[in-house]
Amino acid sequence: MNDKTGTIAVVIPAYEPDDRLPAFLRELSERGIGPIVLVNDGSGEDCGTVFAEAASYVEKSGGVLLTHEVNRGKGCALKTAFSYLLGHDEDLTGVITADADGQHSAEDIGKVRKAMTAHPGTLVLGVRNFDGDDVPWKSRFGNKLTEALFAYVSGLHVTDTQTGLRGIPKGFLRELTAVEGERFEYEMRMLLAAAGHCPITEVPIETIYDSKEDHRTHFDPIRDSIRIYRILGERFFRFLFSSLASCVLDLILFSVFCFLLKGRFPVFYAGIATAAARILSASANYLINYRLVFASRENRGKAGMRYALLAAAQMGLSALAITGLLRLMPGGPELVFKIVIDTILFLISYKIQQKYVF
Repeated sequence: MNDKTGTIAVVIPAYEPDDRLPAFLRELSERGIGPIVLVNDGSGEDCGTVFAEAASYVEKSGGVLLTHEVNRGKGCALKTAFSYLLGHDEDLTGVITADADGQHSAEDIGKVRKAMTAHPGTLVLGVRNFDGDDVPWKSRFGNKLTEALFAYVSGLHVTDTQTGLRGIPKGFLRELTAVEGERFEYEMRMLLAAAGHCPITEVPIETIYDSKEDHRTHFDPIRDSIRIYRILGERFFRFLFSSLASCVLDLILFSVFCFLLKGRFPVFYAGIATAAARILSASANYLINYRLVFASRENRGKAGMRYALLAAAQMGLSALAITGLLRLMPGGPELVFKIVIDTILFLISYKIQQKYVF
């Protein structure tokens, strides 16, 4: 699969494939699609005949069959292929990843290739429609849930976060070889790595399943889902930890400043201690969020100014909201009001910092 700007290779990781794999590769070969890099991810000897037939089509495409001696996972298989292509094809402009279980067609690979040519430098996702009657309910529910969680955590709206059909530009491919993840969770990390760094283009593709009752896949709905949702939770919990750590630091600094200033400024010491502690703890919170939570590439000065405005607005809104609730419900539980209001503002602040600050 070559165009005037270079080569777009097709990468297919395969573990314990059946006869659908050679049939798929034959279709690619007939359409002149290639080169194909097929990765045997530690499949058993029973798959020898399947891979022998598949290898003939891989060879015709000008590609290569790579082999893992033991099963290492889809993420490792993809990175093996990426590293091979980056080291062996100087004309490479990008790759298209596809699954070996019959869920992708040669026609859809052509759609992704066309989108890569029309939108160079973008990550192209072949997205499925999960609303059809032929889609297994667990796939429909899982995708909708993951879509919502991913949108909140990353700030990106991706229709199909688990699609294996992706067009990846060469510039982003280099970065992906260093992204963590060995199995299905690697594809989620790929999307998180793209957030804010690599534009995303979506292309509708066909939704192919054997049947709602007999859909065959190596994806473990419990084990692999836990891995994926753990990744989604990592950034948010880093944000939560950053906020809690800053709160503790604020209280410690407030106590220290009160001790140091009480004798010198008996009237104003509490106000001075509050302001000094808040400035220092907010500065620490900003640095942690900038570097560890959001891994921002935004100009540090601009991000700092936006963060300061957000912190001031959040503090003012908290005070106004609590005061308003106490006027509506005199004698109400101030602490409960503060916890509820600050929790809501905390969740909103995450989205604002994600989208506008960092």
